[in-house]
Amino acid sequence: MHIRVAAAAGLVVAALLGFSRLTAQQPKSQAELRKPLVGTWRLVSIEGGATPANRGQTPTGLIYYDSLGNMAAQIMPDRPRPKWTGTPTQEQMAEAFRGYTAYFGTYTIDEKAGTVTHHRKGMLDGGAVDFVRQFKFLPGDRIVLTPVLAPGSTNPPTHLTWERMK
Repeated sequence: MHIRVAAAAGLVVAALLGFSRLTAQQPKSQAELRKPLVGTWRLVSIEGGATPANRGQTPTGLIYYDSLGNMAAQIMPDRPRPKWTGTPTQEQMAEAFRGYTAYFGTYTIDEKAGTVTHHRKGMLDGGAVDFVRQFKFLPGDRIVLTPVLAPGSTNPPTHLTWERMK
């Protein structure tokens, strides 16, 4: 009788160990991976890269990530912007948009690559739909997003530092 109980207990322990190894290897869900990003972040700085001169020295911006996988980003230049009444001319509209970034969509996280991909559904510009960014969390509730450059690109990377708003 004791042998049967010991054997059964051994099988239970082996099954639990096997299950714990199996669950330890399961990748995290997107919902779990999103948790550290969820919130509203304000732009602290843009460093490196070929930052457009039309953004000025200290552009401002916000980026939002929600727990359902939605996001939106806006960056506004600190340079003087045109003002007009009535219907703007094409030059006035072009100048108003120059240096301004605005888009929204969804996002996914690749934990292994350390990237977040912004899947843009609406955007001010006509550029690429998906923006892939490496991310790195810093002390002080900050995050640095660095665009992943195309293979063979010789452009220096741009680092956008954001701080969580509280």
